[in-house]
Amino acid sequence: MIAVLQTLSIILNLVWWVFLIMIIMSWLISFNVINTRNEFVAMVWRAVNSITDPILRPIRRVIPPMGGLDLSPIIVFIIIFFLQSFLANDVPRMMGLY
Repeated sequence: MIAVLQTLSIILNLVWWVFLIMIIMSWLISFNVINTRNEFVAMVWRAVNSITDPILRPIRRVIPPMGGLDLSPIIVFIIIFFLQSFLANDVPRMMGLY
């Protein structure tokens, strides 16, 4: 059971990093630091968006962008933090592992 919890924790960490990359890339694209006409940048941007959009879409339906500011990634970070805390502390305690 501990292996399952650790695997889920690693997956949540990977998702966290993908969202952080998406946020930083969106800023860099918005401020014209990187250009999506570059083939590599466009490929990475498409890959990151294909991973993050299915997670962000339901959140964006509930919380639309306010004044051009998209708060949905912040909500995802809060959910990831909650799940990591739950997996690390509450689940092992409920299962009698600690």
